[in-house]
Amino acid sequence: MTVAPDLSVAIVIATLGRARNVAALLDRLALQSPLPARVVLSMESASDAPPPAAYPFPLTTVFGPRGACQQRNRALDHLPPSIGIVVFLDDDYVPSRHLISGVTSFFTTFPHVAGASGRLLADGISGPAIDPQAAVALVDAEDAQERSPRHSISSPHPGLYGCNMAYRMSAIAGIRFDENLPLYSWQEDIDFGGQIDGPLVYTDAFHGVHCGEKAGRERNGKRLGYSQIANPWYLKRKGTMPKTFAHRLILRSLMANIARVLWPEPWIDRRGRMAGNWLAVWDIFLGRADPRRILEL
Repeated sequence: MTVAPDLSVAIVIATLGRARNVAALLDRLALQSPLPARVVLSMESASDAPPPAAYPFPLTTVFGPRGACQQRNRALDHLPPSIGIVVFLDDDYVPSRHLISGVTSFFTTFPHVAGASGRLLADGISGPAIDPQAAVALVDAEDAQERSPRHSISSPHPGLYGCNMAYRMSAIAGIRFDENLPLYSWQEDIDFGGQIDGPLVYTDAFHGVHCGEKAGRERNGKRLGYSQIANPWYLKRKGTMPKTFAHRLILRSLMANIARVLWPEPWIDRRGRMAGNWLAVWDIFLGRADPRRILEL
């Protein structure tokens, strides 16, 4: 399959401490037809990298301080000008063998769309992580159905799901992730989408599984709890997150942490999150809430 130059696809992967997941993801990308025009792996150090292997696509590795926003920005700076579409994938995402063809077909069919997230067959983010091998089995079973892409399209959304989001490079020219949202960068996907002109949608033209790997995710519940409140507040004031959307996120986080603090899930530090929530609420009351304060916690 020949891809038009303005539809050549690059993959950006920001990763931290998940070499096993990244290896599984790169193996999946090696099965694509057409292949990605470029894959950029953005890491803090060489210890985050999977074992060396030969891949049938150009692979660029970049290093620097941790943080989803910082790492993705570094990756964007290393994309060649010939790239037409960039797909941001979480390091624990397992894509279909038809990811690249699905993305190019979708953007050809909908030339007015600026960005899209694909269908999730399963998402381990709210429960125990899905093992990469189990995720591969789920995706392969779906691929074996050999269904023709339905190219469904949702109504426009304020942002896409960060685990798999594809954008036209022409739509994001000059736009970067906000590095005032450090580390896990809670809601950076909504903020990024909020800076873009043109509709952002969800589609079943491409699909995969988000493993929701817990390693490297929540080492300090207080930090994440602070981000759950301070980041939506900051983005609402910045203007990249709708007011009602921000308030709903804040309330949902508060209620979830209060409800589960006595019976927490093994993979979530509910006490830490709740402490961070109330610290952020207090900082909002005092007029000093700042997403960067998590670096002090």
